[in-house]
Amino acid sequence: MNFLSHFYFDRDTANPYFILGTVLPDLLKNADKTVIIHPEKLHHRDSNVNSIINGWKKHLAIDRYFHSSEFFRSHSHQLKKQLLPAIEGSPVKPFFLGHIALELILDNLLLTTQKVTADVFYDRLDACETSVVDEFFSFSGLKNTAIFFKFYEGFKKSRYLYSYTETKQIAYALKRICMRVWEAPFTPENEARMNDALMAYRDSLKGNFMVIFDEIGQKLAGV
Repeated sequence: MNFLSHFYFDRDTANPYFILGTVLPDLLKNADKTVIIHPEKLHHRDSNVNSIINGWKKHLAIDRYFHSSEFFRSHSHQLKKQLLPAIEGSPVKPFFLGHIALELILDNLLLTTQKVTADVFYDRLDACETSVVDEFFSFSGLKNTAIFFKFYEGFKKSRYLYSYTETKQIAYALKRICMRVWEAPFTPENEARMNDALMAYRDSLKGNFMVIFDEIGQKLAGV
């Protein structure tokens, strides 16, 4: 799941460090995909650092439930098939595209149906002190945090997630993600056809997308 989908499950949680923890694995992966840490195995004496660790654990649990769900398997497969004609000639792997596109569509739907607000999400991140986040990384074994914090400050400053309210931005976000792996993933024609396919799929999913959030919520609650 993407940033706002993770945030959905704790949208009413006031602890900013826990909220940061719930999205930190993806933030770190976006900043530097070569970094691998396992703070979920640790416990810190400081309550704020430990809140980040607990949020990190919840992130892992949500992704585990999501990626093993029939909802994910079915819709990522259907999206892959819908996008195949649109990416003809592209080096991008269709499964990768279906997977990421589904996650971006879910974030878009949460925003456009007012299930979450980006304002609250960013407010929580802004409330976290850098020294606490740095201590979390040091405790987890990551000593050089400069790359992460450069990305993180840019992420907060750009307020990029607001753009997810515009359905046409899903194709652009997909392109940005793919450019981390492929230098020129899509032609302008690819992008235009992808946008049409994504908008159509987003509209077809709108009436029933909350089923996956309800399912995961029940699993998190042990129901």
